[in-house]
Amino acid sequence: MRNALRRFIRFVVRLLTTVEIRGREHMPVQGGFVVATNHLGFLDAALAYYALDQWDIFIPVAEKWEESAVLRWLGKHLNFIFIDRFNPDLKAMREMIRRMQEGQTLIIAPEGTRARDEKLAQGKPGVAFLAAKSGFPILPVAIAGTEDRVFLSNLKRLRRTHVIVTGGPVFNLPPLPRESREASLQNYTDEIMCRIAVMLPEKNRGHYANHPRLKELQQHGEKA
Repeated sequence: MRNALRRFIRFVVRLLTTVEIRGREHMPVQGGFVVATNHLGFLDAALAYYALDQWDIFIPVAEKWEESAVLRWLGKHLNFIFIDRFNPDLKAMREMIRRMQEGQTLIIAPEGTRARDEKLAQGKPGVAFLAAKSGFPILPVAIAGTEDRVFLSNLKRLRRTHVIVTGGPVFNLPPLPRESREASLQNYTDEIMCRIAVMLPEKNRGHYANHPRLKELQQHGEKA
C-alpha cells in the first residue's frame, strides 16, 4: 500500500506541477539524516515523497490531524508521527531518533506550521535540539513556489505550478554545551534557518532576511 500511495502522489505532483530539483549532489548516500525545510503551503508534504522517492522517510504531523480518520489512515501507510507541537514530546523525540538509527530519514519544518504570509517564520528549537543530541547530519532544503495562493490560482486556470526544491550542503551541529544551552540552541536554530533562507527567493526569507548569519552565507557563496 505504501508504494502504491507514493506512486499516486508522484502522479498527482507531476499532473499539477513542474518540479525543478537543484542540489541533488548534496544528498547523503544513505539514510539516517534530517531534512530541514521551510513550509510554504499544503503541497510541501507531497513534495517530500516526490523528491525523495527512493528514501525511507517519515514526517512529524501536528497531533490535531490525528483526529481525522483519513489522515490516520494515510499516516499509517506514509509513516507519519503525530506530535504535540506545544509541549515537550519526549516519546515522539525518542521514536524519531530510533527511526533514524534504523536508517530512516526525518522530514521536518522547524517553523512548525506553514507560512500563511508566504515568508519564513522564526524557527522553533526542537529540530536543533534533536540534531545536536543525536548527532545526525542535517540537509537544508528550500522550497519555492508552493504558496497556497499561487497553487490554487494556477489550479483554477488549469495551469501547472512551477516549484523549485533546492538542497544545500549537509552539515552537523556540535553537541550542546553544559553551560549557556539556551543561547547555543538559539544559535543552532538560526544556523539551520539561515541555511534554508539563503536558498530561498528574497521575498520568502521573512524573519531571517536581515540576519547576520544569512549575510555571511551569501558572502561565502554557500548556495546549492
